[in-house]
Amino acid sequence: MGTLKNEYLGNLRTEGLHIPSGNKIITDAPVDNMGKGEAFSPTDLMTFSLSACMMTIMGQVADREKIDMSGLKTDITKVMAANPRRVAEIHISFAWPNLVLSDKQKTMLINAARTCPVAQSIHPDIKLEVTFNLY
Repeated sequence: MGTLKNEYLGNLRTEGLHIPSGNKIITDAPVDNMGKGEAFSPTDLMTFSLSACMMTIMGQVADREKIDMSGLKTDITKVMAANPRRVAEIHISFAWPNLVLSDKQKTMLINAARTCPVAQSIHPDIKLEVTFNLY
């Protein structure tokens, strides 16, 4: 048995279930692709997963190095291509106001983000633009 299930609900909407926790997530096709745009689209989840994975791996390094991760945020922009319809670019901007880090700590956190499993799984044709505003 897998750890995830997904069910098509109709009207270009799905409901995913994380079996171990019982948590659910809804996806909706975006308005520009015949959907209602009332929930994350599958491609939104893809780009969000990249950001979440980066933050998670950074968090592991931060825990080890005794760095408080509170306040770390990202802004994510997805750029779609038309033919074929696909994610062409992902722009992620990290912001962490009022942070004091050594250059070594910044390098460790940036390297952790860039080498997370989702980042390593992104097709090389997708342009990744990641900005780290680690003050």
